[in-house]
Amino acid sequence: MNKYRLMQGAFFLLFCLAAGFLLHHMVFVPEQNQKKIEALKEEFPEVTSGAPASEEDPFLPAGKEGDIGGRDLLAMQARYPDLQAWLTIPGTGIDYPVLQSGEDDPEFYLKHNYRKEQDANGSLFFASDCNVKTSENLVLYGHNMNSGTMFGKLDLFTDAAYCKEHPIIQLQTPECMDTYEIVSVTKADTSMLPFTQVDFPGHDGILSYVDQAKRLGLFETGVSDTYYEQVLTLVTCSYEWKEAKTVVVAVKKAA
Repeated sequence: MNKYRLMQGAFFLLFCLAAGFLLHHMVFVPEQNQKKIEALKEEFPEVTSGAPASEEDPFLPAGKEGDIGGRDLLAMQARYPDLQAWLTIPGTGIDYPVLQSGEDDPEFYLKHNYRKEQDANGSLFFASDCNVKTSENLVLYGHNMNSGTMFGKLDLFTDAAYCKEHPIIQLQTPECMDTYEIVSVTKADTSMLPFTQVDFPGHDGILSYVDQAKRLGLFETGVSDTYYEQVLTLVTCSYEWKEAKTVVVAVKKAA
């Protein structure tokens, strides 16, 4: 009987330890990360303006009138120099700053927040060789968190109905607010689609990339444009095979 009770106690202790571990990593850590994101939003709240974009209003789309929400990224960068942009997918909860580290440590923000603190949630971050102003393909990574934070909800876009309800991605940089429209959602690795490539050879390289992404798409999105100035590619881990990724490809809408 004593041996049985000892085994019961041991199993109960293991259960409590496992539950505590899961609670810490799936509830406490994501909550702390989200609180820091909310603190950043409060420190640099959204601003709207009725005037066209200018040096005084760099958060507005070039050539567009006001009433577009945006954050003062120049002020953010003064405090957090690695903060390059702000990504929002309306209606999904994906609403985060985008960081970028140097090529000496390209995945630094996979495990750090915008304050450069160790953080299991990490941050959304650009590929280290990506130039936000000039690259043809803005490659953006984020953790597929079980809690749903970062790119934990990106897999929802593999459902055609969900993607149809949330077809627009907004990317704000210090210069402007750009809108991208999703053209493909797929499961792929780099042997199937060169989604890590930030620029493409030849005049039609970007067109070939988008066409390839469309062919691999899990469904048709209905976007039929044939000219693309710039592409935004969102990437997070998937688990169908060793190198599988969930990849969302969106094209920049004309101003």
